[in-house]
Amino acid sequence: MSQSFGTAPLPVEQRAALALQLRGASVRDVAVMGAFERVPRELFAPHRFRDLANRDMALPIACGQTMPAPADLARRIDALGAGPQHRVLEIGAGSGYGTAVLSRLAKEVVSIERFETLAIEASGRLSALAIHNARVLCEDGLAPARSMGLFDRIIMHLSVEDPPMAVLDLLAPGGVMVFGRFLASAPGQRRRSRLIRLERSANGEMFSETDKGPCRLSGAIAGRAFSL
Repeated sequence: MSQSFGTAPLPVEQRAALALQLRGASVRDVAVMGAFERVPRELFAPHRFRDLANRDMALPIACGQTMPAPADLARRIDALGAGPQHRVLEIGAGSGYGTAVLSRLAKEVVSIERFETLAIEASGRLSALAIHNARVLCEDGLAPARSMGLFDRIIMHLSVEDPPMAVLDLLAPGGVMVFGRFLASAPGQRRRSRLIRLERSANGEMFSETDKGPCRLSGAIAGRAFSL
């Protein structure tokens, strides 16, 4: 019989180590910490890196992408403030690890991944863990369809100069969006990013931003990429 998702938390030693990592990233939300404890990261890591999965480090995955370090991911999810009443849009599913964590916090998660290979693999992992409130779509995350409806929370695991209007249009009044914003840089210099929490007013007419500090998020790329 297959085991339902979330019934086997990490061993005590690994749970304690993970808690220290998340606290070191200034994550204090008990629900966020609990969600990370309940998602087995090793099941989302490439087989050859599974012995490193419970360390606080980024890991390479297919299509030249990376699986973020738990503390970096937790910092973004903590800033998002997703709760059990929220519908969440995630842009950049990658391995599906963040999608699984968000599924433990939100009512529904729709994740967009531009690489078909990653989207298929992430969907398979979610199914294997019996996660029924999250799905991964292979689409252009910078141009999501209006037919997807509005979302209470949007998280982009990417850096942009400004959020695309196609994405902002899907943020519900009173909603929150988290993304990386590129800082201005001189020619030849490496571009740095800041983590931004953007809140939409209850009437939907105004936006306010909070700078949550430096972040390491790659630049966004438009379009959809098929299997490599």
